[in-house]
Amino acid sequence: MKMPQVRNPAVWLALALAAWLAGCTTVGETGRRQLMLLTPGEEMTLGLTSFEKLKKEMPISRDPALNAQVQRVGKRIAAVAQLPNAQWEFVVFESKEANAFCLPGGKIGIYTGILPITQNDAGLAAVMGHEVAHATARHGAERVSEALAMQAAGQVLGASLSGSDPKVQAAAMTAYGLGATLGRTLPHSRKQEEEADYIGLKYMARAGYDPEEAVRFWERFAAYNRQQGGSSTPWFLRTHPLDEKRIAKLRQWLPEARAEYRPQ
Repeated sequence: MKMPQVRNPAVWLALALAAWLAGCTTVGETGRRQLMLLTPGEEMTLGLTSFEKLKKEMPISRDPALNAQVQRVGKRIAAVAQLPNAQWEFVVFESKEANAFCLPGGKIGIYTGILPITQNDAGLAAVMGHEVAHATARHGAERVSEALAMQAAGQVLGASLSGSDPKVQAAAMTAYGLGATLGRTLPHSRKQEEEADYIGLKYMARAGYDPEEAVRFWERFAAYNRQQGGSSTPWFLRTHPLDEKRIAKLRQWLPEARAEYRPQ
């Protein structure tokens, strides 16, 4: 989405305040307030369009056993998730990358490279619970909304400096970009990941998977990362929490998840 050009900073401030007041929603499982400028319909369209494009560009696994497992686990997780009008779809993509992803509206992609680490249905449930949680918490639409708000704030700053020296303008905009990334975008991304871990842990428990398997999966995933040489990226530049912090949080939440665990 492209923001319209408005020269008066006061107009932008008024629009930003109105958007904030009108666009706040609440994540059901956690009670966290979030900025939401996309309607559910716009969000669904965004997810469907992007997923269809990915399915044309990336090879899809034809392994019947892997596909059966992902469909089996995905349907059980989706059955306990709260997402009105969801269009759940679970696709296994051929890739050596140990990863999975979620697009708005319930579009979940699982890379074959992560399946040796999940090892079993419960391990896969930890991954899919996390991805489904991204969908139900509307994290994708929230990120778009945050980006629009940041863009609007940048235009307010640019308009307020329009009469300044070009070097001052450039320095201020660079500082704003860095500050927005380090002070808001990356910390917010890590917060979303933590929230998806929490909600996903509860989903897998409600779906009948032992929540302790989530801790075991992330321990295996951490070991895999170490075998790959780890990451040299400082923690404050990462989009995801550190593996050690993630595992510690999951252990902290286990008693709450166990209370909802009903073996099937």
